[in-house]
Amino acid sequence: MVILGEIFPNFKAQTTVGDIMFHDWLKDSWGILFSHPADFTPVCTTELAQVINLQNEFKKRNVKVIALSCDPVETHLKWCNDIKYYAGNAGNEFPYPIIADDDRELALQLQIIDPDEKTSDGIPLTARAVFIVDPSKKMRLSILYPATTGRNFNEILRVIDSLQLCDKHKVATPVDWKNGDDVMVQPSVSDKEVKTLFPALTVVTLPSGKGYIRKTPQPE
Repeated sequence: MVILGEIFPNFKAQTTVGDIMFHDWLKDSWGILFSHPADFTPVCTTELAQVINLQNEFKKRNVKVIALSCDPVETHLKWCNDIKYYAGNAGNEFPYPIIADDDRELALQLQIIDPDEKTSDGIPLTARAVFIVDPSKKMRLSILYPATTGRNFNEILRVIDSLQLCDKHKVATPVDWKNGDDVMVQPSVSDKEVKTLFPALTVVTLPSGKGYIRKTPQPE
């Protein structure tokens, strides 16, 4: 199982845009790999349609998206028409690849099989996994949903904003943070250093008397 900070597997896969090696396909971009139980299923169709509608948001963040579903490429290509139609984008090219994983090989490698969800033939389905990979090919975040629960891709965009901001500056994002809100200074920043880096600092007064909640406007 891949853990945070590890290099994400450089797998080879058949996709709707041809064969790829994951690292070569990603190049110097951030990446999101998100998995689906099967083609022509209702929740999956709504999710993939939402990803179509959010393409400009992903591009602004230098993020490539790629889906995985446990069916062959031929079925994926037919399904794409339904997804585009549901997204209100029927006349355009499908904007991202879908990986074929009908033998469950990649799902098994990534350990994203849902033991409680099976096909009518009793074959296990994949869970709804989300993997965020940075340009150095390290896994930075993973979320695992059961097959019956659809994801919130606006939350995934929020997480990417946080990761990219905190990579650039010595800050962390508090509960329910969204882009533009105040952030918190990382504990590793000394009191001496903080005055130079964050001149608009606010320290929250707490009963313990410890000044560890240090807030500052979001850096540019």
